[in-house]
Amino acid sequence: MSLRRRTVEVLVAAGLLGAALAPPATAAGHGPGPSVPLRVATYNIHAGAGTDNVFDLDRQVAALRALDADVIGLQEVDVRWGDRSEWRDLAAELGRRLRMHVSFAPIYSLDPVVPGDPRREFGVAVLSRYRIVSAENHDLTRLSTQDPNPVPAPAPGFGEVVLKVRGLPVHVYATHLDYRADPSVRVAQVADTRRIMAEDQRAERRPVRQILLGDFNAPPTAPELAPLWKELTDIEPGGPTYPAQDPVQRIDYVAVSKDTVRVRGAAVAETLASDHRPVVADLLLRR
Repeated sequence: MSLRRRTVEVLVAAGLLGAALAPPATAAGHGPGPSVPLRVATYNIHAGAGTDNVFDLDRQVAALRALDADVIGLQEVDVRWGDRSEWRDLAAELGRRLRMHVSFAPIYSLDPVVPGDPRREFGVAVLSRYRIVSAENHDLTRLSTQDPNPVPAPAPGFGEVVLKVRGLPVHVYATHLDYRADPSVRVAQVADTRRIMAEDQRAERRPVRQILLGDFNAPPTAPELAPLWKELTDIEPGGPTYPAQDPVQRIDYVAVSKDTVRVRGAAVAETLASDHRPVVADLLLRR
């Protein structure tokens, strides 16, 4: 284990990860400088269950709060989905308990078990300390886990929000790519992702600050991910993210647009509140 990773783990255990990654005062806006700081994170919350497979949202709230992030992308978010998460709306509850704005983008939206009850939904979400100006749920190519005979087809669950961070517009995307060993669906999903993000760039008619947060279900060297790195910087957090207990691979990512966002630092936080570990990164948004 590297010294940097060991230091991060100790700090997280003590609830001090935020202090370890905190930018200096000038970068934080207390002195002159052209850039605006933003701390972001990504976390697959495993529908509220830890490595022990026990649902415990209090444990996850504590883990998320310790990151001290301004923006968090979440994957495997249940909204009144079923018994495993006590039929609770995890997106709304996390937003309320962390005092953050929330945007939920369902991958699946199914009829309720009891007519008249809320729909059963599962997907991704974005939590933000900054006001969400707009939100959209884009389609990606997916191979449904709810269809007994699925075929690749467009389906929702690629969430996008536009934030205003100290006057700067920022596009944040939350995603969860296909988990199967066959990379063919991920190949299509990467192509969809690049197309959607490029459309946002063209629509703005100026350089756009873009941040992609998600569980890609593939390592950084996977050939199917290579096209992403043409426009985006893959932030190396210094360690693997999965499984949370003795992780061996990095499949959780923070990636940013190359010309408009700079990276100050990143880390993998040690926690067993999910079967993944979260990644947190300190960024500077260029004006």
